[in-house]
Amino acid sequence: MISRRSLLLLPVMAAAARDDSGRKESVRGRLRQDDRLPPAIVTPEGRAIELEADGPTEAVLRDTRLAKEDFEVLGHFRTENVFVVDPIHERALFVWRGGRRLVVTYWCDVCSIRAWSPGRCQCCQEEMRLDLRDPALKEMDLK
Repeated sequence: MISRRSLLLLPVMAAAARDDSGRKESVRGRLRQDDRLPPAIVTPEGRAIELEADGPTEAVLRDTRLAKEDFEVLGHFRTENVFVVDPIHERALFVWRGGRRLVVTYWCDVCSIRAWSPGRCQCCQEEMRLDLRDPALKEMDLK
C-alpha cells in the first residue's frame, strides 16, 4: 500500500529524474542548410553536428536569411554528433553579432505581430521579416 507521504515525494522525484542538473548545453557555429540533409551546425573546427528540432524550430534552422550568421542553439546532446534543440517556446535560437547575443524572432511591419518562426503573418499574410532582438526585451517591446 502506498502512503500519502510517498505520494508527496512523486513530483520531487519526477523533477529530479527530468532535470539534468538544470544546465543547458549549447552549440555554436554556422548553419548547414542543405535540403537533402538534416539541419546541422558546423563548428569553427569544421565538425558538423546534426540538429533535431520541432517543426517551427526546424523552419528557423532552414531560413536562408540566417545562413551566414554566427548561430547558437540551446538544448542537449543525444549522441556525440546529434544535438536536440529545445522547443520553439523556450527561445533557444540565437545569432551573435558584434559580441551580442540576439534572439531570433520574426516581425510583421503591417500588423505589429511577432512570431518565433518564419512564414506569413497570421493576419495580413505578408511575409514576416527577420527581427533579431535583445533577449532582455519583452515580446511586445517594439524597439
